[in-house]
Amino acid sequence: MTIADLATYVDHTLLAPAATTADVEAAISQAAELGAYSVCLSPSVLPVELPEELKLAVVVGFPSGKHHSEIKAAEARLAALNHADEIDMVIDLGAAIEGRYDAVEADIRAVREAAPKPVVLKVIIESAALSDEAIVASCRAAEAAGADFVKTSTGFHPAGGASLHAVSLMKQTVGDRLEVKASGGIRTRSDAEAMIAAGATRLGLSSTRAILEDREAVGTY
Repeated sequence: MTIADLATYVDHTLLAPAATTADVEAAISQAAELGAYSVCLSPSVLPVELPEELKLAVVVGFPSGKHHSEIKAAEARLAALNHADEIDMVIDLGAAIEGRYDAVEADIRAVREAAPKPVVLKVIIESAALSDEAIVASCRAAEAAGADFVKTSTGFHPAGGASLHAVSLMKQTVGDRLEVKASGGIRTRSDAEAMIAAGATRLGLSSTRAILEDREAVGTY
């Protein structure tokens, strides 16, 4: 895989709480320079100006997922009004751990209704904190609620980020009906390529340049 090919899988990500306007502008510039698919940002930094070829992804209910569904929906609606192409929402992880998958589905559905297609909806299930059974059930809830992607991680949970096992299991669960995004803890180009081989069609990376250039990244996302 060439550097240019790998870059097309990347949501170049800046979600640091201390990110400044200058940091956001630099992230957008770098994403465009590297040929990333999108730049993934926090909702409070909107609106932003992007080059035409670069998509905008915005997180919702991030990073805890413990926001009321109405708040997540309002956040998604506002992001869409500010020209977000994609929404990356966090589920209520506690509900998934407890097996309350109807609540997980309802939470996702509220965001889907607030930001209907063609906005792309990615659902972050925090796979490192879930059993295999809960990963499968959460993916099924995302599909039932109308999501377009299931995503491994926020990159902020102490349980960890993406794993090859989780990506493979998520892909087996959703097949070709949904796509899979791997994020959190991807630090090398070999990590990135392995995630793609396991079934990921998108990667959340903050150290995109280092990974594309086959240098080890720093940080957790």
